[in-house]
Amino acid sequence: MLYFISIAALIALFAIGTMTPINMGVLAFAAAFVVGGWLSGIAIDDIFGFFPGSIFTIIVGITLLFGIARVNGTVDLIVAGSLKLVRGKRWAIVWLMFFLGAGLMTMGSVLAVGMLAPIAMPIAKRYKIDPLLMGMMISHGVLGAAFSPITVYGAFTNGWLQSAGLPTNPFALYAIPLGLSLLLALALFLVRGRDLLRSDDQTIDLNDLDADHPTVATSPTPQPRGGELVTAGASGGQHAVSARPGSGPMVVTTGSPETSPVADRLEEIESTGFTPLRVLTLLGMVALLIGSAVFQIDVGVCSMVIAAVLLVLAPNKHKPAVNNVTWSAVLLVCGMLTYMSVLKENGTIGFLGDAAASLGPPLLTALVLCYAVAVVSAVGSSIGTLGIVLPLASPLLLMGDLGLVGFVAAVSFAAVIVDVSPLSSNGVMVLANAQVPDRDKFQRTLFKYTGYIVLTAPLLAWLLVVLPTSL
Repeated sequence: MLYFISIAALIALFAIGTMTPINMGVLAFAAAFVVGGWLSGIAIDDIFGFFPGSIFTIIVGITLLFGIARVNGTVDLIVAGSLKLVRGKRWAIVWLMFFLGAGLMTMGSVLAVGMLAPIAMPIAKRYKIDPLLMGMMISHGVLGAAFSPITVYGAFTNGWLQSAGLPTNPFALYAIPLGLSLLLALALFLVRGRDLLRSDDQTIDLNDLDADHPTVATSPTPQPRGGELVTAGASGGQHAVSARPGSGPMVVTTGSPETSPVADRLEEIESTGFTPLRVLTLLGMVALLIGSAVFQIDVGVCSMVIAAVLLVLAPNKHKPAVNNVTWSAVLLVCGMLTYMSVLKENGTIGFLGDAAASLGPPLLTALVLCYAVAVVSAVGSSIGTLGIVLPLASPLLLMGDLGLVGFVAAVSFAAVIVDVSPLSSNGVMVLANAQVPDRDKFQRTLFKYTGYIVLTAPLLAWLLVVLPTSL
Protein backbone atom coordinates (compact mmCIF):
# COMPACT_ATOMS: atom_id res chain seq x y z
CA MET A 1 0.00 0.00 0.00
CA LEU A 2 2.86 2.35 0.86
CA TYR A 3 4.48 1.74 -2.51
CA PHE A 4 1.18 2.41 -4.31
CA ILE A 5 0.68 5.74 -2.50
CA SER A 6 4.29 6.79 -3.14
CA ILE A 7 3.97 6.01 -6.87
CA ALA A 8 0.54 7.67 -7.09
CA ALA A 9 1.94 10.81 -5.46
CA LEU A 10 4.84 10.85 -7.96
CA ILE A 11 2.48 10.54 -10.93
CA ALA A 12 0.14 13.16 -9.47
CA LEU A 13 2.82 15.77 -8.90
CA PHE A 14 4.12 15.17 -12.44
CA ALA A 15 0.64 15.54 -13.95
CA ILE A 16 -0.29 18.63 -11.94
CA GLY A 17 3.09 20.26 -12.56
CA THR A 18 2.77 19.62 -16.30
CA MET A 19 -0.82 20.76 -16.80
CA THR A 20 -0.77 23.78 -14.48
CA PRO A 21 1.68 26.62 -13.76
CA ILE A 22 2.40 25.13 -10.30
CA ASN A 23 6.10 24.44 -9.83
CA MET A 24 6.65 20.69 -9.59
CA GLY A 25 9.34 21.18 -6.98
CA VAL A 26 6.87 22.66 -4.48
CA LEU A 27 4.63 19.62 -4.94
CA ALA A 28 7.64 17.31 -4.55
CA PHE A 29 8.65 18.93 -1.25
CA ALA A 30 5.09 18.57 0.02
CA ALA A 31 5.01 14.92 -1.08
CA ALA A 32 8.37 14.30 0.63
CA PHE A 33 7.02 15.46 3.98
CA VAL A 34 3.60 13.78 3.65
CA VAL A 35 4.74 10.46 2.19
CA GLY A 36 8.07 10.39 4.01
CA GLY A 37 7.14 11.81 7.37
CA TRP A 38 3.52 10.78 7.91
CA LEU A 39 3.21 7.55 5.93
CA SER A 40 6.75 6.13 5.92
CA GLY A 41 7.75 7.15 9.44
CA ILE A 42 10.93 8.90 8.31
CA ALA A 43 12.10 11.53 10.81
CA ILE A 44 11.62 15.11 9.66
CA ASP A 45 15.28 15.85 10.38
CA ASP A 46 16.24 13.00 8.05
CA ILE A 47 14.03 14.42 5.29
CA PHE A 48 15.73 17.80 5.73
CA GLY A 49 19.00 15.91 5.41
CA PHE A 50 17.91 14.66 1.99
CA PHE A 51 17.95 18.25 0.66
CA PRO A 52 20.66 18.39 -2.05
CA GLY A 53 22.69 21.32 -0.75
CA SER A 54 25.52 20.88 -3.26
CA ILE A 55 23.08 20.89 -6.19
CA PHE A 56 21.38 24.01 -4.79
CA THR A 57 24.75 25.80 -4.63
CA ILE A 58 25.65 24.79 -8.20
CA ILE A 59 22.40 26.03 -9.74
CA VAL A 60 22.30 29.30 -7.80
CA GLY A 61 26.01 30.03 -8.23
CA ILE A 62 26.11 29.29 -11.97
CA THR A 63 22.91 31.14 -12.87
CA LEU A 64 23.97 34.11 -10.74
CA LEU A 65 27.37 34.26 -12.45
CA PHE A 66 25.78 33.97 -15.87
CA GLY A 67 23.23 36.63 -14.90
CA ILE A 68 26.10 38.97 -14.07
CA ALA A 69 27.72 38.23 -17.44
CA ARG A 70 24.39 39.00 -19.13
CA VAL A 71 23.80 42.24 -17.24
CA ASN A 72 27.25 43.74 -17.84
CA GLY A 73 27.22 42.82 -21.55
CA THR A 74 29.85 40.06 -21.54
CA VAL A 75 27.53 37.53 -23.19
CA ASP A 76 26.36 40.00 -25.83
CA LEU A 77 29.97 40.93 -26.55
CA ILE A 78 30.76 37.27 -27.23
CA VAL A 79 27.72 36.95 -29.53
CA ALA A 80 28.48 40.21 -31.39
CA GLY A 81 32.13 39.26 -31.89
CA SER A 82 31.16 35.83 -33.17
CA LEU A 83 28.69 37.30 -35.66
CA LYS A 84 31.41 39.55 -37.11
CA LEU A 85 33.54 36.50 -37.86
CA VAL A 86 30.97 34.91 -40.19
CA ARG A 87 29.45 37.85 -42.08
CA GLY A 88 28.68 37.03 -45.69
CA LYS A 89 28.57 33.24 -45.10
CA ARG A 90 25.04 32.03 -44.55
CA TRP A 91 26.04 28.43 -43.83
CA ALA A 92 28.51 29.67 -41.21
CA ILE A 93 25.91 31.74 -39.32
CA VAL A 94 23.72 28.64 -39.03
CA TRP A 95 26.53 26.57 -37.52
CA LEU A 96 27.64 29.51 -35.40
CA MET A 97 24.24 29.51 -33.73
CA PHE A 98 24.58 25.80 -33.00
CA PHE A 99 27.95 26.22 -31.34
CA LEU A 100 27.00 29.44 -29.56
CA GLY A 101 23.94 27.69 -28.15
CA ALA A 102 26.05 24.74 -27.05
CA GLY A 103 28.65 27.04 -25.51
CA LEU A 104 26.17 29.14 -23.59
CA MET A 105 24.36 26.06 -22.27
CA THR A 106 27.67 24.42 -21.35
CA MET A 107 28.40 27.41 -19.14
CA GLY A 108 25.03 27.04 -17.44
CA SER A 109 22.65 29.34 -19.32
CA VAL A 110 19.23 27.67 -19.39
CA LEU A 111 17.95 30.74 -21.28
CA ALA A 112 20.38 30.36 -24.20
CA VAL A 113 17.61 29.88 -26.79
CA GLY A 114 15.94 33.04 -25.50
CA MET A 115 19.19 34.94 -25.97
CA LEU A 116 19.94 33.74 -29.49
CA ALA A 117 16.52 33.37 -31.13
CA PRO A 118 15.75 37.14 -31.23
CA ILE A 119 19.07 37.67 -33.05
CA ALA A 120 19.09 34.63 -35.33
CA MET A 121 15.49 34.52 -36.59
CA PRO A 122 15.49 38.03 -38.15
CA ILE A 123 18.79 37.14 -39.87
CA ALA A 124 17.14 34.00 -41.24
CA LYS A 125 14.30 36.03 -42.78
CA ARG A 126 16.42 38.73 -44.37
CA TYR A 127 19.04 36.38 -45.79
CA LYS A 128 16.60 33.69 -46.92
CA ILE A 129 17.72 31.02 -44.49
CA ASP A 130 15.13 28.35 -43.72
CA PRO A 131 13.59 29.46 -40.37
CA LEU A 132 13.15 25.85 -39.27
CA LEU A 133 16.82 25.18 -39.95
CA MET A 134 17.95 28.28 -38.03
CA GLY A 135 15.65 27.70 -35.06
CA MET A 136 16.42 24.01 -34.75
CA MET A 137 20.18 24.53 -35.06
CA ILE A 138 19.99 26.82 -32.03
CA SER A 139 17.82 24.31 -30.18
CA HIS A 140 20.01 21.31 -31.02
CA GLY A 141 23.10 23.15 -29.81
CA VAL A 142 21.47 24.20 -26.55
CA LEU A 143 19.71 20.90 -25.85
CA GLY A 144 22.75 18.85 -26.83
CA ALA A 145 24.82 20.60 -24.16
CA ALA A 146 22.05 20.38 -21.56
CA PHE A 147 23.91 17.83 -19.45
CA SER A 148 26.97 19.91 -18.75
CA PRO A 149 27.82 19.30 -15.07
CA ILE A 150 26.97 22.92 -14.26
CA THR A 151 23.49 23.02 -15.83
CA VAL A 152 20.18 22.26 -14.17
CA TYR A 153 19.84 19.00 -16.11
CA GLY A 154 23.39 17.86 -15.47
CA ALA A 155 23.19 18.68 -11.78
CA PHE A 156 19.92 16.77 -11.48
CA THR A 157 21.12 13.63 -13.26
CA ASN A 158 24.51 13.48 -11.56
CA GLY A 159 22.81 14.19 -8.24
CA TRP A 160 20.42 11.28 -8.76
CA LEU A 161 23.28 8.91 -9.63
CA GLN A 162 25.11 9.90 -6.47
CA SER A 163 22.01 9.54 -4.29
CA ALA A 164 21.34 6.09 -5.82
CA GLY A 165 24.89 4.97 -5.03
CA LEU A 166 25.72 4.52 -8.72
CA PRO A 167 29.02 5.59 -10.33
CA THR A 168 28.97 8.88 -12.22
CA ASN A 169 30.84 10.10 -15.28
CA PRO A 170 29.90 13.78 -15.75
CA PHE A 171 32.02 14.23 -18.87
CA ALA A 172 30.52 11.25 -20.70
CA LEU A 173 27.02 12.27 -19.65
CA TYR A 174 27.69 15.67 -21.23
CA ALA A 175 29.61 14.59 -24.33
CA ILE A 176 27.34 11.74 -25.50
CA PRO A 177 24.10 13.80 -25.81
CA LEU A 178 26.08 16.63 -27.41
CA GLY A 179 27.54 14.24 -30.00
CA LEU A 180 24.13 12.76 -30.78
CA SER A 181 22.64 16.24 -31.11
CA LEU A 182 25.45 17.20 -33.48
CA LEU A 183 24.52 14.24 -35.69
CA LEU A 184 20.88 15.39 -35.78
CA ALA A 185 21.97 18.94 -36.62
CA LEU A 186 24.21 17.67 -39.42
CA ALA A 187 21.36 15.59 -40.87
CA LEU A 188 19.03 18.60 -40.71
CA PHE A 189 21.61 20.80 -42.42
CA LEU A 190 22.15 18.28 -45.21
CA VAL A 191 18.41 18.07 -45.83
CA ARG A 192 17.42 21.74 -45.52
CA GLY A 193 20.61 23.77 -45.71
CA ARG A 194 22.68 22.47 -48.61
CA ASP A 195 21.78 25.49 -50.75
CA LEU A 196 23.56 27.72 -48.21
CA LEU A 197 26.89 26.26 -49.30
CA ARG A 198 26.61 28.07 -52.62
CA SER A 199 28.76 31.19 -52.68
CA ASP A 200 26.93 34.47 -52.51
CA ASP A 201 27.70 38.13 -51.93
CA GLN A 202 25.25 38.73 -49.12
CA THR A 203 26.66 40.39 -46.05
CA ILE A 204 25.02 39.92 -42.68
CA ASP A 205 24.65 43.24 -40.92
CA LEU A 206 22.88 43.59 -37.59
CA ASN A 207 21.72 47.07 -38.57
CA ASP A 208 19.55 45.45 -41.24
CA LEU A 209 17.54 43.32 -38.84
CA ASP A 210 13.80 43.85 -39.33
CA ALA A 211 12.38 45.76 -36.39
CA ASP A 212 8.70 45.53 -37.32
CA HIS A 213 8.42 41.89 -36.27
CA PRO A 214 8.06 40.40 -32.79
CA THR A 215 11.16 39.97 -30.68
CA VAL A 216 11.41 38.71 -27.16
CA ALA A 217 12.30 41.30 -24.55
CA THR A 218 16.03 41.45 -23.85
CA SER A 219 15.59 41.10 -20.08
CA PRO A 220 13.89 37.73 -19.62
CA THR A 221 12.24 36.62 -16.41
CA PRO A 222 12.00 32.88 -15.81
CA GLN A 223 8.48 31.59 -15.30
CA PRO A 224 7.57 28.02 -14.31
CA ARG A 225 5.53 26.14 -16.92
CA GLY A 226 5.16 22.50 -16.01
CA GLY A 227 8.66 22.41 -14.62
CA GLU A 228 10.20 24.18 -17.60
CA LEU A 229 11.39 27.74 -18.00
CA VAL A 230 9.53 30.24 -20.17
CA THR A 231 10.57 33.79 -20.92
CA ALA A 232 8.17 36.68 -20.53
CA GLY A 233 8.39 40.14 -21.98
CA ALA A 234 7.08 43.17 -20.18
CA SER A 235 6.65 46.13 -22.47
CA GLY A 236 5.74 47.24 -25.93
CA GLY A 237 3.12 45.74 -28.22
CA GLN A 238 2.23 42.22 -27.20
CA HIS A 239 0.90 38.90 -28.35
CA ALA A 240 0.90 35.57 -26.54
CA VAL A 241 2.04 32.04 -27.24
CA SER A 242 1.33 29.13 -24.90
CA ALA A 243 4.29 26.95 -23.91
CA ARG A 244 2.29 24.10 -22.40
CA PRO A 245 -1.34 23.07 -22.60
CA GLY A 246 -3.13 24.77 -19.78
CA SER A 247 -0.29 27.16 -19.04
CA GLY A 248 -0.46 30.91 -19.15
CA PRO A 249 0.70 32.80 -22.21
CA MET A 250 4.20 33.91 -22.92
CA VAL A 251 4.15 37.62 -23.71
CA VAL A 252 6.22 38.72 -26.67
CA THR A 253 7.03 42.34 -27.35
CA THR A 254 6.93 43.98 -30.74
CA GLY A 255 9.57 46.52 -31.64
CA SER A 256 8.73 49.80 -33.29
CA PRO A 257 9.50 50.29 -36.99
CA GLU A 258 12.13 52.89 -36.13
CA THR A 259 14.33 50.78 -33.86
CA SER A 260 15.58 47.24 -33.46
CA PRO A 261 16.23 46.46 -29.77
CA VAL A 262 18.51 43.55 -30.65
CA ALA A 263 20.64 45.52 -33.09
CA ASP A 264 20.83 48.56 -30.79
CA ARG A 265 21.88 46.40 -27.87
CA LEU A 266 24.64 44.62 -29.79
CA GLU A 267 25.84 47.89 -31.36
CA GLU A 268 26.14 49.47 -27.95
CA ILE A 269 28.06 46.47 -26.61
CA GLU A 270 30.43 46.47 -29.60
CA SER A 271 31.11 50.20 -29.29
CA THR A 272 32.20 49.92 -25.64
CA GLY A 273 34.17 46.71 -26.21
CA PHE A 274 36.22 44.96 -23.53
CA THR A 275 35.66 47.06 -20.44
CA PRO A 276 37.57 46.12 -17.26
CA LEU A 277 34.39 44.65 -15.79
CA ARG A 278 33.78 42.43 -18.84
CA VAL A 279 37.39 41.28 -18.85
CA LEU A 280 37.12 40.33 -15.18
CA THR A 281 33.86 38.48 -15.90
CA LEU A 282 35.49 36.53 -18.73
CA LEU A 283 38.46 35.72 -16.52
CA GLY A 284 36.06 34.54 -13.81
CA MET A 285 34.24 32.24 -16.23
CA VAL A 286 37.55 30.81 -17.48
CA ALA A 287 38.72 30.37 -13.88
CA LEU A 288 35.52 28.45 -13.13
CA LEU A 289 36.09 26.06 -16.03
CA ILE A 290 39.75 25.50 -15.17
CA GLY A 291 39.13 25.25 -11.44
CA SER A 292 36.39 22.67 -11.79
CA ALA A 293 37.95 20.64 -14.62
CA VAL A 294 41.64 20.70 -13.66
CA PHE A 295 41.75 21.27 -9.91
CA GLN A 296 38.43 19.55 -9.07
CA ILE A 297 37.18 22.58 -7.13
CA ASP A 298 33.48 22.35 -6.29
CA VAL A 299 31.61 24.09 -9.11
CA GLY A 300 28.98 25.61 -6.84
CA VAL A 301 31.49 27.01 -4.37
CA CYS A 302 33.76 28.35 -7.12
CA SER A 303 30.95 30.05 -9.05
CA MET A 304 29.48 31.55 -5.88
CA VAL A 305 32.83 33.06 -4.87
CA ILE A 306 33.46 34.51 -8.34
CA ALA A 307 29.91 35.92 -8.48
CA ALA A 308 30.35 37.47 -5.03
CA VAL A 309 33.59 39.19 -6.10
CA LEU A 310 31.93 40.64 -9.22
CA LEU A 311 28.92 41.80 -7.19
CA VAL A 312 31.21 43.62 -4.74
CA LEU A 313 33.14 45.29 -7.58
CA ALA A 314 29.97 46.72 -9.18
CA PRO A 315 27.03 46.29 -6.77
CA ASN A 316 24.64 48.72 -8.45
CA LYS A 317 25.29 47.57 -12.00
CA HIS A 318 25.02 43.88 -11.11
CA LYS A 319 22.03 44.15 -8.79
CA PRO A 320 19.55 42.96 -11.49
CA ALA A 321 21.60 39.76 -11.91
CA VAL A 322 20.05 38.31 -8.77
CA ASN A 323 16.70 38.31 -10.61
CA ASN A 324 18.27 36.10 -13.29
CA VAL A 325 18.80 33.26 -10.83
CA THR A 326 16.43 30.53 -11.97
CA TRP A 327 14.67 30.08 -8.65
CA SER A 328 11.93 28.02 -10.29
CA ALA A 329 14.59 25.57 -11.52
CA VAL A 330 16.16 25.51 -8.04
CA LEU A 331 12.80 24.56 -6.55
CA LEU A 332 12.14 21.97 -9.23
CA VAL A 333 15.46 20.13 -9.02
CA CYS A 334 15.87 20.25 -5.24
CA GLY A 335 12.26 19.22 -4.64
CA MET A 336 12.44 16.27 -7.04
CA LEU A 337 15.76 15.02 -5.66
CA THR A 338 14.45 15.28 -2.09
CA TYR A 339 11.37 13.24 -2.98
CA MET A 340 13.52 10.70 -4.85
CA SER A 341 15.57 10.25 -1.66
CA VAL A 342 12.36 9.62 0.29
CA LEU A 343 11.28 6.98 -2.24
CA LYS A 344 14.66 5.30 -1.96
CA GLU A 345 14.47 5.33 1.84
CA ASN A 346 10.98 3.81 2.02
CA GLY A 347 11.78 1.10 -0.54
CA THR A 348 9.63 2.33 -3.43
CA ILE A 349 12.53 2.73 -5.85
CA GLY A 350 13.66 -0.82 -5.23
CA PHE A 351 10.12 -2.08 -5.81
CA LEU A 352 9.77 -0.13 -9.08
CA GLY A 353 13.15 -1.28 -10.29
CA ASP A 354 12.39 -4.94 -9.65
CA ALA A 355 9.16 -4.55 -11.61
CA ALA A 356 11.01 -2.92 -14.53
CA ALA A 357 13.65 -5.65 -14.52
CA SER A 358 10.98 -8.28 -15.07
CA LEU A 359 9.60 -6.65 -18.23
CA GLY A 360 11.85 -8.56 -20.61
CA PRO A 361 15.39 -8.55 -22.07
CA PRO A 362 17.37 -5.57 -20.70
CA LEU A 363 18.25 -4.20 -24.15
CA LEU A 364 14.63 -4.26 -25.28
CA THR A 365 13.54 -2.67 -22.00
CA ALA A 366 16.14 0.07 -22.54
CA LEU A 367 14.72 0.84 -26.00
CA VAL A 368 11.16 0.95 -24.63
CA LEU A 369 12.24 3.30 -21.83
CA CYS A 370 14.02 5.61 -24.31
CA TYR A 371 10.86 5.89 -26.40
CA ALA A 372 8.63 6.29 -23.34
CA VAL A 373 10.82 9.11 -22.07
CA ALA A 374 10.77 10.90 -25.44
CA VAL A 375 6.99 10.70 -25.82
CA VAL A 376 6.19 11.80 -22.27
CA SER A 377 8.83 14.55 -22.19
CA ALA A 378 7.55 16.01 -25.47
CA VAL A 379 4.39 17.12 -23.64
CA GLY A 380 5.68 17.25 -20.06
CA SER A 381 8.66 18.17 -17.92
CA SER A 382 12.01 16.70 -18.98
CA ILE A 383 13.38 16.63 -15.44
CA GLY A 384 10.11 15.24 -14.09
CA THR A 385 10.19 12.47 -16.69
CA LEU A 386 13.78 11.59 -15.85
CA GLY A 387 12.83 11.60 -12.17
CA ILE A 388 10.33 8.83 -12.87
CA VAL A 389 12.29 6.73 -15.40
CA LEU A 390 15.76 6.68 -13.86
CA PRO A 391 14.61 5.02 -10.61
CA LEU A 392 12.77 2.43 -12.71
CA ALA A 393 16.01 1.55 -14.44
CA SER A 394 18.33 1.39 -11.42
CA PRO A 395 17.99 -2.41 -10.87
CA LEU A 396 18.63 -2.97 -14.58
CA LEU A 397 21.81 -0.97 -14.23
CA LEU A 398 22.87 -2.83 -11.08
CA MET A 399 22.40 -6.16 -12.88
CA GLY A 400 25.25 -5.21 -15.21
CA ASP A 401 23.48 -6.16 -18.44
CA LEU A 402 23.37 -2.54 -19.60
CA GLY A 403 26.21 -0.07 -19.82
CA LEU A 404 25.38 2.34 -16.99
CA VAL A 405 26.78 5.55 -18.43
CA GLY A 406 25.58 4.75 -21.95
CA PHE A 407 22.04 4.01 -20.85
CA VAL A 408 21.74 7.08 -18.59
CA ALA A 409 23.17 9.30 -21.35
CA ALA A 410 20.78 7.82 -23.94
CA VAL A 411 17.71 8.23 -21.75
CA SER A 412 18.77 11.76 -20.79
CA PHE A 413 19.25 12.66 -24.45
CA ALA A 414 15.83 11.25 -25.38
CA ALA A 415 14.19 13.26 -22.59
CA VAL A 416 15.70 16.61 -23.52
CA ILE A 417 16.08 16.60 -27.31
CA VAL A 418 12.28 16.56 -27.79
CA ASP A 419 12.16 20.05 -26.25
CA VAL A 420 12.37 21.33 -29.83
CA SER A 421 8.57 21.02 -29.58
CA PRO A 422 6.59 24.29 -29.65
CA LEU A 423 4.98 23.02 -26.43
CA SER A 424 8.33 23.45 -24.64
CA SER A 425 10.01 26.65 -23.53
CA ASN A 426 12.79 26.25 -26.12
CA GLY A 427 10.45 25.55 -29.02
CA VAL A 428 8.12 28.38 -28.11
CA MET A 429 11.02 30.86 -28.15
CA VAL A 430 11.81 29.83 -31.72
CA LEU A 431 8.13 30.08 -32.68
CA ALA A 432 7.70 33.48 -31.04
CA ASN A 433 10.71 34.96 -32.85
CA ALA A 434 10.13 33.32 -36.23
CA GLN A 435 9.73 35.95 -38.94
CA VAL A 436 7.38 34.02 -41.19
CA PRO A 437 4.23 35.07 -43.13
CA ASP A 438 2.11 32.28 -41.60
CA ARG A 439 2.95 31.55 -37.96
CA ASP A 440 0.32 28.79 -37.68
CA LYS A 441 1.86 26.96 -40.62
CA PHE A 442 5.31 27.30 -39.08
CA GLN A 443 3.95 25.91 -35.81
CA ARG A 444 2.62 22.87 -37.67
CA THR A 445 6.07 22.45 -39.23
CA LEU A 446 7.63 22.51 -35.77
CA PHE A 447 5.18 19.86 -34.57
CA LYS A 448 6.00 17.70 -37.60
CA TYR A 449 9.72 18.06 -36.93
CA THR A 450 9.14 17.17 -33.29
CA GLY A 451 7.42 13.99 -34.47
CA TYR A 452 10.50 13.08 -36.50
CA ILE A 453 12.70 13.66 -33.46
CA VAL A 454 10.47 11.54 -31.21
CA LEU A 455 10.64 8.69 -33.75
CA THR A 456 14.36 8.83 -34.55
CA ALA A 457 16.24 10.19 -31.51
CA PRO A 458 15.54 7.28 -29.10
CA LEU A 459 16.48 4.72 -31.76
CA LEU A 460 19.63 6.68 -32.64
CA ALA A 461 20.67 6.81 -28.97
CA TRP A 462 19.93 3.10 -28.49
CA LEU A 463 21.85 2.00 -31.60
CA LEU A 464 24.89 4.24 -31.14
CA VAL A 465 25.18 4.34 -27.35
CA VAL A 466 23.18 1.71 -25.45
CA LEU A 467 23.90 -1.23 -27.76
CA PRO A 468 27.70 -0.74 -28.08
CA THR A 469 28.18 -0.13 -24.34
CA SER A 470 26.07 -3.14 -23.32
CA LEU A 471 27.61 -5.87 -25.48
